Amino acid sequence: MGALQKSLKTRHITMISIGGVIGTGLFVGTGKNILSTGPAAVISYAIACLLIVLIMQMVGEMASGEIVLGKKSGGSAELGSFASYAGKYIGPWAGFTVGWLYWASWVFIVGLEAALIGGMLHNWFPMIPTWLGSVGITLLMTIVNIYSVKSFGEFEYWLSFVKVTAIIVFLVVGIAMILGIWPNYEPKGIGILTEFGGFAPNGIVPIFTAIVFVIFSICGAEVAAIAAAESENPARNIVRAIRNVVFRLGLFFVGSVAIMVLIIPWNDSKMLAAPYANILTMAGLPIAAQLIQIVIFISLISVLNSALYTSSRMLLEMSRQGDAPKIFSQIKNRRGVPVPAVIGSTVVAYICAMLYFISPEVIFYFLGNCVGGLMIAVYIFIAISQIRFRRYYDKVSNEPLSIRMWLFPYLSYVTIGILTVVYLCQALIESLRSQFYLSTFVLIGSVVLFMIMRKLSTKPAEQIEEKLASE
Repeated sequence: MGALQKSLKTRHITMISIGGVIGTGLFVGTGKNILSTGPAAVISYAIACLLIVLIMQMVGEMASGEIVLGKKSGGSAELGSFASYAGKYIGPWAGFTVGWLYWASWVFIVGLEAALIGGMLHNWFPMIPTWLGSVGITLLMTIVNIYSVKSFGEFEYWLSFVKVTAIIVFLVVGIAMILGIWPNYEPKGIGILTEFGGFAPNGIVPIFTAIVFVIFSICGAEVAAIAAAESENPARNIVRAIRNVVFRLGLFFVGSVAIMVLIIPWNDSKMLAAPYANILTMAGLPIAAQLIQIVIFISLISVLNSALYTSSRMLLEMSRQGDAPKIFSQIKNRRGVPVPAVIGSTVVAYICAMLYFISPEVIFYFLGNCVGGLMIAVYIFIAISQIRFRRYYDKVSNEPLSIRMWLFPYLSYVTIGILTVVYLCQALIESLRSQFYLSTFVLIGSVVLFMIMRKLSTKPAEQIEEKLASE
């Protein structure tokens, strides 16, 4: 079957954990969320970031605990695998459901990012067809992932470096503008938060429904936890990756949105169409819009690269658990890369990209919110797994955990409650209702599929037993 190689360096994991959450959702979707929610979008982002922090803390606790319990095989991708935790502590049906939902979400993201990359390349170079740019970039990232996990890590390191640098520049300039120390700009003051219809002009419900899209924007924090399994020091690096989440989410997401609503009126659709570029332009920085477009392009490639890596590792783990065809558990090259899993994820991603071209104006937000709904479902399973894991761990081990969930079990239950409310809130908004039904249908369908597959797999054995008994 082969084994994954621990060839990722600590610096790779560190930068992936810092830049992993900075994707196109932050650059493209933030303005739309502010338009629908008002200045209260800050609350949406704060709640979403807090939920992700709590989920990552749970993942870190389970990963560190699994190491202590001696249930890990050296270099196994099971470290940080949400499917394996759900399968062990809830039941095989939960492991099957979490694994396939998580894999499907990331494969959707690969297809969406590929389509958007193709569109940007076509806008810059009209002689390149959109489909060709999409296929070409995806093929390039597939080659990077197939060559070695180290090549993935190095590629992602520099892409994340560019994204982090761009966000830091934006934050510094934005804070200086708000404080009135940036030349040639007159700050509007805190009154801008209530001047145009109030802090939450569209009510409370949009605050919760916006969390769905925000979670879709933030998803990626888990990549560092999964990648830590292939690093030179998995136990140390997964702890470091988890602890980096709190700072980076609060700074990059909540900080960015706070700057936007303090500089741009929430109902200014023209300015919020490209808030990063427009704020930097207001600051008098040359070619700001062009530079932000380049950063967005780099972010698209980065997310595609990470999504392909994550989906392939989840498919590998699912295959090893018996929930996916055995061919995907094979590691075909001497650098420890699960080539069949990478190729399998790529093929499905191409299908998703084709769906994008059928309806380019709708499919991004439709699938985006659907993926957000599926991610929320996965996070609920993770929280339930953590509660059951912790109770089991406390019974069998007295060794302290390097990462512990705060205020256990109360905060774990609160997290499940909030995630459930956010998920159900999708049904209250007409524009999100179809996404709610779709994600719910996929969730229920995956459980039913598991039951059918389990029934079919046990039927031959029962027939053999009956035949032997009759003889």
